[in-house]
Amino acid sequence: MKKIAVILSGAGVFDGAEIHEAVLALHAIEKAGASWHCFAPNMNQHHVINHLTGEEMPETRNVLVEAARIARGNIEDIATLNATDYDGLLLPGGFGAAKNLSDFAFAGPNCTIHPDVKRVCQQFAEEEKPAGYLCISPALIPLIYGEGAKGTIGNDPETAKAFNQMGGEHIECPVDDFVFDQERCLLSTPAYMLAGSISEAAAGIDKLVQQLVKLA
Repeated sequence: MKKIAVILSGAGVFDGAEIHEAVLALHAIEKAGASWHCFAPNMNQHHVINHLTGEEMPETRNVLVEAARIARGNIEDIATLNATDYDGLLLPGGFGAAKNLSDFAFAGPNCTIHPDVKRVCQQFAEEEKPAGYLCISPALIPLIYGEGAKGTIGNDPETAKAFNQMGGEHIECPVDDFVFDQERCLLSTPAYMLAGSISEAAAGIDKLVQQLVKLA
């Protein structure tokens, strides 16, 4: 059975992994006949957001501990992840990808990626194993794959501009499809950058994951 490594960034759209995207992705992996294996950095979140009010909360939470909620405890520290042991990689979105896995939400095109996340993603790239990036997580693509890497982050002009400034080639894509950079075995889909419902997000995620597992 093909094994897909999934990198989570917490739990909750505003400060962690987008929960709908993460669950849809894990379900899609199983439907495609593969197994999923979750990982997250063992670090504090950038901040904690009250998802009811949108306000910042005066507390600290750990990314790995929060991500374990989504994975039902079946998760490991990303420091232990080695691309050699897996057939493909998947990163759901949510602001955690831009606040915890990287600082894209604050630094834009001048952002950096968490060292372990960068190491792992670059390892999958170097080994030419397929990787899928959902929603805002494609913001990491140019820093991992370098000049000319193709990807989509929906149709927000500022985000697309930042993607291009970092050296990527942004491609607008409908919510029910994905962008495939064949040269790099790299896939991306807008998910909740465009989706107005769970069903819309699922349409693109399902297609991307089917292709990801096929390539793995």
